[in-house]
Amino acid sequence: MSQPAPTVPPGQQGQNAQGQNAQGRTPAHVASPTDTGMIPIVRQPQAPQRPRRILSAGFGLRGPRRNRHVVSADELAAISMPIGDDGVLIGADQQGRPAVLGLARPTTFEVVLVGGLWLAQVMALRAAATGARVGVETGRPQAWQQLAQAAGGGQQCVTVYPVGRVPAQGPSVSSPVVLFRDCGIRPPRGRVTSVPWQSVVTVLPFVSEHAPRWLAQADLVGVQRISPYETEVVRDTLGIPGEHLQHLPTLHDGVALWCTRKHHKFVMTEPTDAETGLLGVARRMD
Repeated sequence: MSQPAPTVPPGQQGQNAQGQNAQGRTPAHVASPTDTGMIPIVRQPQAPQRPRRILSAGFGLRGPRRNRHVVSADELAAISMPIGDDGVLIGADQQGRPAVLGLARPTTFEVVLVGGLWLAQVMALRAAATGARVGVETGRPQAWQQLAQAAGGGQQCVTVYPVGRVPAQGPSVSSPVVLFRDCGIRPPRGRVTSVPWQSVVTVLPFVSEHAPRWLAQADLVGVQRISPYETEVVRDTLGIPGEHLQHLPTLHDGVALWCTRKHHKFVMTEPTDAETGLLGVARRMD
């Protein structure tokens, strides 16, 4: 005869489901007098959060925050910075200020130098030092070959061409060109002319009967020491004041008068040690 099943009090009917599982293991939660009936939630420890990177649009991470620098109007007036033209430094004027020749221009620019080979080669070296590509059209290539080999530190930035054999250079704002034409007292018409970002420097050894045409069409003219007869031609063509003309026959070898229609300036060109080692001392005649 079977025994009756034990009676479970009503308050303990759910105890077997909650306090003891079917396999008889210890219950996960035991009621206490202060129990609220809520099963506690055990949170797993979280990894520390990385600081959020604050990005500024287009500029990456923001730097450390600092207070702005504020100066008074008087202090601001005391802040100064010498700003001048950019280009080729060809020497210093009579006041000792640097004389800069802007050869890389977005417009055409014609320069005529009445002077010797030494000053023309100093200009070519310094033009190459500014990053311009220098081309030399000459009837005496042997006088320019040493300079072409020495300039650029192993990179070909000075190229020598025979007269009338200069190809198109393809100048641009990122690759300006300066073309020196050393073709004697009567240079032939050049195949490559002045265009934006390509200046042309024509070297005349002295003022001949053909010089006025070149002087008249030039944007800038440099004149080294010339004879009294040549000063008359220069005066009639360029309108140089008389107080400047009287000094032209007695100029130092390293001095030239640079002039436009409106401005005139004597400039002394001092060679660097490297230029002296390559080209020698300043000289007017070759």
